This record gives sequence, structure tokens and C-alpha cells, in this order.
Amino acid sequence: MSAPTTDSVGRGTKPSKMSKDHKKPTAAALKGAIQLGIGYAVGNLSSKPDRDVLMQDFSVVESVFLPSEGSTLTPAHHFPDFRLKTYAPLAFRYFRELFGIKPDDYLYSICNEPLIELSNPGASSSWFYLTSDDEFIIKTVQPKEAEFLQKLLPGYYMNLNQNPRTLLPKFYGLYCIQCGGATIRVVVMNNVLPRAIKMHYKYDLKGSSYKRRASRKERTKPSPTFKDLDFQEMHEGLHFDPDTYNALMKTLQRDCRVLESFKIMDYSLLLGIHVLDRKPLSRGSRCDSRKGQKVLYSTALESIQGNVKHPEPVADDDTLGGIPAKHKDETLLIFLGIIDILQSYRFIKKVEHSWKALVHDGDTVSVHRPSFYADRFLKFMSSTVFKKTHPLRGASSKRKRFSLYAIKSASQEVLSPPKEESKEEKKAQSMDNLDGTFCSSSKQPDVLPKSAVSFASTQNDEDFENSEDRRASSSTVALDHPLLSLSRSQSDCDLDVYL
Repeated sequence: MSAPTTDSVGRGTKPSKMSKDHKKPTAAALKGAIQLGIGYAVGNLSSKPDRDVLMQDFSVVESVFLPSEGSTLTPAHHFPDFRLKTYAPLAFRYFRELFGIKPDDYLYSICNEPLIELSNPGASSSWFYLTSDDEFIIKTVQPKEAEFLQKLLPGYYMNLNQNPRTLLPKFYGLYCIQCGGATIRVVVMNNVLPRAIKMHYKYDLKGSSYKRRASRKERTKPSPTFKDLDFQEMHEGLHFDPDTYNALMKTLQRDCRVLESFKIMDYSLLLGIHVLDRKPLSRGSRCDSRKGQKVLYSTALESIQGNVKHPEPVADDDTLGGIPAKHKDETLLIFLGIIDILQSYRFIKKVEHSWKALVHDGDTVSVHRPSFYADRFLKFMSSTVFKKTHPLRGASSKRKRFSLYAIKSASQEVLSPPKEESKEEKKAQSMDNLDGTFCSSSKQPDVLPKSAVSFASTQNDEDFENSEDRRASSSTVALDHPLLSLSRSQSDCDLDVYL
């Protein structure tokens, strides 16, 4: 109960001791301490004047002890005594302001009602809590992850200033709670999958194939989270219109390059799929309790629409910012975001990849060097998960054919005399028609005779006539039926993959 005992426990950085003490506090005591601690930290921060973020602000750690009986600085509470550490409070205040989060709304979301505990489908031992209004996720992190996030903050600050529209996690606060003999570090983030809309499918995708299948235990859950191999078996790709596809892939490419520059790998794309039907969407308490959206750029649709037509898109009440997509005959809403970015390619990860590569194919395991991981991740998303819908080939080819004919007729008008032709030209054309060597394009009326002359120098007369007929017929087909060449060039364009 004394402060020195708590401090000695709080300094423990051994992962084994951390994981052992991780289960000591009860769930109610832990959630209560988190809510009270964040409420105190945000309220105390309001007394500090607004100013620009300085470099030293990223390394600041504020600590305060909150006894249950209260003190001159802290309120009394019915939880066990605990110590609160707040990391980089001014920097995170700037992040919250950047996303339009007001202090009162932040406190109301986190502290007004009890937190909702979520199951963790991943391999980590993290605990997840969701605020009652569906806005924020509170996740426990390991000491190394908290340390890495604090080191990441200056670069994260620079990236958000350049582009607040991103699919990367949006961090709103980092705290440490020392309660009941255990040390818990939590980070507050945006919620990717709203509870108000039923997710018919959930995926955790890495672009890897090694052990990337949901376990039997996970499949028995009411809302399981599937993985890469499951997606390839259950879906043939999600189809978007060209503008949406390009915006989505551009956002993913930019985010992956940012993670690569920070030497981050082993991240995932959390993908939620809602299948639209005739029944109205059940919107639960989130939309009933909110009059407006609290967080800017928090929905999937806003995150990818940096340079699209509407500069400030607002989430629709019925879709909650989901991205429209198609799968076969189904109309879908897609919710997605990049998660688990606090994995640096440190020595332990290099060793993990080395021994996995000895047993399995090194290119298929999830742990990999950041540059290869980013390229494989983008390739899997652009070619397997997300696909671009194309307009009907007949309609586009018809438009191109008409435009080609217009160009040809215009060129004929330019090249041909404005009025009647001379008798000699008419006679020459009529002779060409009789010989079957008339060219439909007035641009090159002498192509076939020239080629025929060059060809005749090495062949006999019979071969010359046969080749001349074949060339005339093929040239006529190519000019009179541009659809063949257009479809060939169009199919080549269809094979282009945006990375």
C-alpha cells in the first residue's frame, strides 16, 4: 500500500514477471483505475496553457499517486491505491486536437459508463476494452511496445501533420497503471470495427501463408476472426470501383512506406465485412446516443478519401463510414484499418525469422524484414484481397470504336481535296478496287504496293499474289475492325496492378 513498494514493482521490466502479475488485479478494479486515472490526467492537463509541441515533450513522463482516501491533489475513490504515469501528455493532447477530439468528449467517452471487455483473437496476451459509445479502444501493451511507441512519437507526429487521413492506428494517449502489485500499460486508439453494424466476416490479414488459418477454437466463437488462408477459400476478392480502389491502394502504399521507414513489420490489416440486405441496419446505442461524429478521419471511408471530390466527407448514418464494395452478387460495406504496428524488427524478431525460415519457406512466414514484409503485404492486398471493377468491355470498346471512326473521318477530310477529285485519281481508285488492294484509310494508300514491290524482289509471281492478298485482307480487317486491337490493348491495361 505504500508508495515505495509500488515504485519497486513498477520498475520491473522483465516480461516474465509482467505476464505473471498481469492477472492479479480484478477486471473491475483494473477498469475503474484506468477510467479514473485517464480522467485525472486529462483534467489536470486542461490547466496547462496551449503551446507548440517541442522535441522534449515526447519524452516527458508524469507520475502521480492516487490513494483510495484521496489527497490534496487527487480525489478519493473506492479502488485499491494505484500510481498513474502519463506519457507525453502534451504531444497526445495535440494528437487529440488534430482529430477534433474535445477534452469533454474524450472524458465522457472513457469515464461516463463502464468499459466493455473484448476478446482477443491474436497470439498476444493483450486485453482490449471498448468505450460504451464505440469510439475508442483501450489496449494493454507490453513494456517494450510502450517504450517503442514513445520513441516513435516524433516520427508519428510528423506523419500525422503531413497526412491525417491514414489507415494507421490513431493513438490518443499512453498510460501506465500500477495497481494491486501489477503494472499495466494501456494505449487509447481509434475503434476500427463499430459494434453498431454486424460484421458477417472478420479477417486479420498479413499477406503470409505460414500458420495463417483460424484455429478450431476461434472458429467456434460467435464472431470468429479468420486469417489469410481462410480469406482465399471463402472470398474471391472484394471489388471496388476504380476511384475507390485507387484511393484505397494509394493509402495502403503510403502507410506501408511509413512503417517501413520506422523498421516496423508483423502488422496486420483488420478487415470487417458487412453484407447489405433488405433489412435496415441495426445501429444500437452508438447512433442513438450520439448527435454527431466526435473524431475526424476515424471511419474507413474518410481515411482513404484524401484527394477525392468531397474534402470533408461525413459518415452516413446508415453506413457509419463503411466503404461500398461488391463480392459476386452481394453488396458489401467494408471497414478496415492497420493494427499491431508496435513490432520493431529487433534482434529477437531476426532470430525468430531465421529459425522459422530453416523449417519453412522463409518468404511465407509472417516475421520478415520490413521492406520485404511491406512489399508482400501490398502485393497480397492489391491482387488477392482488393480488386478493381471494370466497365463493360462492349460499352467501352464501342465508345473507343466511335471515337476512332471520328478520328479517321476527320483525317480523311483533312487529307482529301475539299471538292471533287481528278479523273485520274478516280480511275486509279477504281483500278485498285478491282484488284482487291484498296486500303480503307486515305492516310496510307500506297502501303501495300510498296510492300509488295519489296517482297516481289525475293519471291516468284505466284507467291507475290498470294502474299499480297493476305496482306490486303489483314490490313482491311485491322482498319475496319479496330475492336480487335483495342481489346488487345485493353486487356494489357487490365493486367496492370497498382502497388
